[in-house]
Amino acid sequence: MTQAPLSRKRTLIGKVVSDKRSKTVTVLIERRVKHDLYGKIVGKSSKFHAHDEKGEYKLGDLVEITESRPISKTKNWIATRLVEKANLV
Repeated sequence: MTQAPLSRKRTLIGKVVSDKRSKTVTVLIERRVKHDLYGKIVGKSSKFHAHDEKGEYKLGDLVEITESRPISKTKNWIATRLVEKANLV
């Protein structure tokens, strides 16, 4: 009995910075890395477009995104769960 290898998809946690497009959210991932030459800790950020089928994630929410097959030209992540709801001001 052979088992299929478990899929190890990358998951990232970031903040929703745009929810204007239908079924898509833009998620900002921020990370801190050490500079190779100078050793200083530097903040780096990346934006990913993630699929949001139901449109449930809103601006400012902290969400988890998971890597998937390409859904469109720029979209190959899926918003999987809400980590923290945005604070209402």
